[in-house]
Amino acid sequence: MKPAAQLTLGAIAVAIALAAGYFAGTRNAEHSAPASADATPTADGSGGKKILYYRNPMGLPDTSPVPKKDSMGMDYIPVYEGEDAGPDDTGAVTVSPARLQTLGVRTALAEPRTLDEPVRAVGRVAINERRVVDVAPRFEGWIERLHVSASGDPVRRGQALFSVYAPELVSAGSELQIAERLQRDASSDPAAAASAQRLAEATRARVSNWQMKLPEGTKAGNGRLTFTSPANGVVMEKKAVEGMRFMPGEALFRIADLSTVWVLADVYERDLARVKPGQHATVTLDAFPGRRFDATVAYLYPTLDAATRTTPMRLELANPDGLLRPGLFAHADIATGKAAPVLTVPASALIDSGERQVVLVAQDEGRFLPKAVKVGRRGSDHIEILDGIAAGERVVVSANFLIDAESNLRAALASFTAGQDNGAATAPTYSAEGTLDAIDLSADTVSITHGEIPALKWPPMTMDFNLASPEVAKGIAPGSPIRFEFEQRAPGEFAITRIEAATPASTGHKGH
Repeated sequence: MKPAAQLTLGAIAVAIALAAGYFAGTRNAEHSAPASADATPTADGSGGKKILYYRNPMGLPDTSPVPKKDSMGMDYIPVYEGEDAGPDDTGAVTVSPARLQTLGVRTALAEPRTLDEPVRAVGRVAINERRVVDVAPRFEGWIERLHVSASGDPVRRGQALFSVYAPELVSAGSELQIAERLQRDASSDPAAAASAQRLAEATRARVSNWQMKLPEGTKAGNGRLTFTSPANGVVMEKKAVEGMRFMPGEALFRIADLSTVWVLADVYERDLARVKPGQHATVTLDAFPGRRFDATVAYLYPTLDAATRTTPMRLELANPDGLLRPGLFAHADIATGKAAPVLTVPASALIDSGERQVVLVAQDEGRFLPKAVKVGRRGSDHIEILDGIAAGERVVVSANFLIDAESNLRAALASFTAGQDNGAATAPTYSAEGTLDAIDLSADTVSITHGEIPALKWPPMTMDFNLASPEVAKGIAPGSPIRFEFEQRAPGEFAITRIEAATPASTGHKGH
């Protein structure tokens, strides 16, 4: 065969091989493409939705058109079609059902209810001063025997406390016996009998003034008597010792009835107008966690402590089990709320930045709309809403801050509350100076260390920017000082439109 013919046959064979390879590759691509498309939704639960872009996992204003990692190695989060805020619902957030379940989102209705609005105070348990008694003989004597010998012992009314010997009792007993004998012997002499009767009555009166009663048949030389407890309670103080001498009026026992106790709490000056005697209160103690004790505001003292700006308040509560020991630290919640119901939401539904308050209103199909609200009184578990939402709207009470981070809600709230026109055709543009740290043309991103940018309230930092086109960074080497311009194309999305080299002397990492 001639060389020319051999060359022609070889070219034909090569062409046939290439055509066969192209055909096989096309067939493989046609069969493999659907499998790949089906695999992605199965892995991430997106339901086959189109990925719009990838955003920074920490909520920073940084997005990427392709998967990437941040400086800490965390994967950027994909944002699917329908999860970004639409033009008609500025600040609205759409979260997929799979993510709602992962975040544990819970909602509750905004509804009218009676707000308890408690006043909280701290104090201590104290003895009920109206139930304290002293045992103090009104005559001189000696203690012969103690029947209750220790402080803290419980006693009952009529229980023997101690026995005494008193010379005055001996004298009184003798006078009483003499008067009674003269009264019997002088039955025939009316004048003598009357005199003996007056003597007996005077003796009994003197013993009565001692608040004592001589037993029937008291002997002249006896002079011994037993003191009993005048009330049920606990011995708080005991000065009596066997063999000791006591003087008239000396308190030998102090007994307190602890069946009811007081809680003395301090009310701040700003809450004085809301606290009134007769209000119900709930007392909790660190000694008994989980238990609540019902109390009543008994008295509000008329003085104010100038150092602490507080006024003492007295709560009275029953103590049938004796658990409330004087001196225990106590927390008191006084119910001062009005009886009329008001519109409220759970306290956990409010996102309070200090300057404004926002709640997330749940809508259909996993959409959440932030709404600014005006807050009124605050109760223990609920907050009064004066304006911003209506009764019956459902608000997020759990994972609302996670939704905030998940959808870059802070940027959305800024535009929402500022009343900006999101339909404006011209995107905001900013310029700054800095240093080009790295270029990733495969992802059309650059890393730049820039100075403060007052227009955005950004401090000096290093961050990633998108490139409007790969040509923007052409001819600029990493490490070069630069001037650059960028524009905000969406909340949290910034793209560089121009970069030019700058001399190190003129670059001070400035921005505006």
